[in-house]
Amino acid sequence: MELIDCKSLTLEELGSHLAEMEVPAYRAAQIRSWLDRGVTNFDDMGNLPLKLRGELNKRFHIPSIRIKKKLVSERDYTVKYLYTLDDGENVESVLMKYHHGWSQCLSTQVGCKMGCTFCATGMDGCVRNLLASEMMAQIETAQSDHGVRVSSIVLMGMGEPLDNFDNLLRFLYMLGQPGGVQIGMRHVSLSTCGLVDKIYKLMEHKFQLTLSVSLHALNDNIRSQMMPINKRWPVSELLKACSIYAKTTGRRISFEYAMVDGVNDSDECARELAARLKGILCHVNLIPLNTVPEKQLRRSSDKRLGSFKAVLEKLGINVTVRRTLGSDINASCGQLRRMKEKE
Repeated sequence: MELIDCKSLTLEELGSHLAEMEVPAYRAAQIRSWLDRGVTNFDDMGNLPLKLRGELNKRFHIPSIRIKKKLVSERDYTVKYLYTLDDGENVESVLMKYHHGWSQCLSTQVGCKMGCTFCATGMDGCVRNLLASEMMAQIETAQSDHGVRVSSIVLMGMGEPLDNFDNLLRFLYMLGQPGGVQIGMRHVSLSTCGLVDKIYKLMEHKFQLTLSVSLHALNDNIRSQMMPINKRWPVSELLKACSIYAKTTGRRISFEYAMVDGVNDSDECARELAARLKGILCHVNLIPLNTVPEKQLRRSSDKRLGSFKAVLEKLGINVTVRRTLGSDINASCGQLRRMKEKE
């Protein structure tokens, strides 16, 4: 019999399984409490009878992650983790300090199949999806290791979150469960490269999270060269979905725009961006490109970024420039895993 992933079960689901075993309902809360503290072995759950621990070992397993490598920035306290999963695969996560508390960037897949030209994560394709329990364990492990409480998360690490929709959905529902990490939806940012069908599917749940859309270009020709997904879901269809999503959920869309020298950073591109976003509840987050050694793309100059931002502001677009964190430890996703895989 295939063992059940205990950590991916809600409290109610765990209680149902225990009821089938004729175990009192209150044991579910006890087990959940141990899981939320990062315990990965039923034998370590001291307030459970020995016989029950043995029965649980026969029916369930608890996926775990281990810290394989940890880098700490000397500039801004950013922490980059390379985690090893039970099957030996590796994923990355980044812990960032802001004035409002600690935020963590989580991975949702081992690798990525989207193939964006500026990203290191997808260079080796997608190995597999992460379980909800493996997403949650990234938070619990970082909290335990660094002695902090994570108060917000960004699903912007390795992988395309909406390409792992079912596990993502389970994870989002588990975030606010009693006894867990207790992170509310307004403190969650979910990034997508533009899977339009999944944006509509996510909209049905009306989560009060922030949807961050990796846009990077408004011209289909330019965007298709940078992001192959645009050939399936062109800009017009993506923006239509974003507009409907914002109106339905009442939540502002964050459009991510990586500034690439000589590709998408002209004033003309800025004017086109402003024109196409008019009427959508949104803001634009300009991103200084993280240079990947294997790629030919280079980041725009500070002068060009400033000019692009000024054009958007003049045309009434709410715009910010993303703060660069962990630049001395290669904190952008995918680079640390690729280094380890090469070794």
